[in-house]
Amino acid sequence: MDIFFSGSIRGGRDDAALYREVIDMLEGHGDVLTEHVGAEDVEAKEAAVGLSDEDIYQQDVAWLRQADAVVAEVTTPSLGVGYELGRAVAWGKPVLCLYRPTGDHELSAMVRGNDDVTVEEYAEPDELKPVLATFFDRQA
Repeated sequence: MDIFFSGSIRGGRDDAALYREVIDMLEGHGDVLTEHVGAEDVEAKEAAVGLSDEDIYQQDVAWLRQADAVVAEVTTPSLGVGYELGRAVAWGKPVLCLYRPTGDHELSAMVRGNDDVTVEEYAEPDELKPVLATFFDRQA
C-alpha cells in the first residue's frame, strides 16, 4: 500500500520529530511516499536540490495521485495540508487525520465536519498504533 503522509512544513516545524515517529509507524503498513516530511531540515534539502514551488507542487500531487491512503497530522494548521486533504477527498482516497486537542489551535470544521475524513484525537504518539492498525485494516 502506498501512503501519503501530510504534515505542516511551511506552516511550522514544531512537530517534525512527531512526524518522524508517525512515519515510522506508517512504514509498518506500507510504503510512505512522503517520508521527507519528517526531516528536521526538509526545506533546506528542497532548496539544496533546486526544487521550485512548482516542482514541489507537481511532485506532491503525483504522490497524492499514487497513494492508496492519506494520513495527515493536522494539529499545526497548514494551507498545504488542507489543500492536500481536499484533493484526496475529491479523488476518493481514504483519509485519516490525527489531531492533538491540547494544541494551540482548534481543528478546522472543514476537516472535522467532513464525513469523508476520519479524525482521531490523541495525546501521545503511542496511542496511534491501534488507530493506524484499525484504519489500515478497513482499507484491506
